[in-house]
Amino acid sequence: MKKIGVILCGCGYKDGSEIHESVGVLWALSQYSGKISSIQCFAADDMQADVVNCLIGQPVAAERRNMLVESARIARGNVLPLSQMKPSEYDGLIIPGGFGAAKNLCTFAYKGSGGSVRKDLADILITMHKQGKPLGAICIAPAILALAFKGKSFELTVGAKSEASAEIEKLGHKHIVCKVNEAHFDRKNNIASTPAYMYDGAPLNEIFEGIRKLVGYII
Repeated sequence: MKKIGVILCGCGYKDGSEIHESVGVLWALSQYSGKISSIQCFAADDMQADVVNCLIGQPVAAERRNMLVESARIARGNVLPLSQMKPSEYDGLIIPGGFGAAKNLCTFAYKGSGGSVRKDLADILITMHKQGKPLGAICIAPAILALAFKGKSFELTVGAKSEASAEIEKLGHKHIVCKVNEAHFDRKNNIASTPAYMYDGAPLNEIFEGIRKLVGYII
């Protein structure tokens, strides 16, 4: 029986984890009850890079929110601080997307290929990869893997060719064009990725299908 970790970074597509993608991951994982003993969400006990009013798409300058507290909205309270995650205890890890993944978990949103990943998360990713455990990344989250593993020639997808895919390739990886309802699995490196809302306005059923396929690779 496997234990799978899910990394969240807030609640909302503009400044935290994308809610539909996060729920899609938990939904897909729930279908493997015979193979999974535990699904645990984690989030850094730290402040988000910013807070965005998702109704109008504008930053709220006077407001600050905590990633762990906000992630509890998605996880129904079942979320632990990222500092408590022990890579040796988990068999796989999945990171949903959302603009927050590119702002809170790394600085890809601001610096592209010149960015970096939070050290606590980077340490977890590198340790699990060395242990041969599968890593999954959704939407813009493959950029986190690209930054954490510069020059490792991973096969990653953020959907169609774009500015984001070009930045990923600058980091020494190969971008794979992929439809929203597909997931790509880099068998050599045990890395799964799917575009999800990188196709803005994509049908939810197709997004969930891509996530379902990604989870299948992780399990």
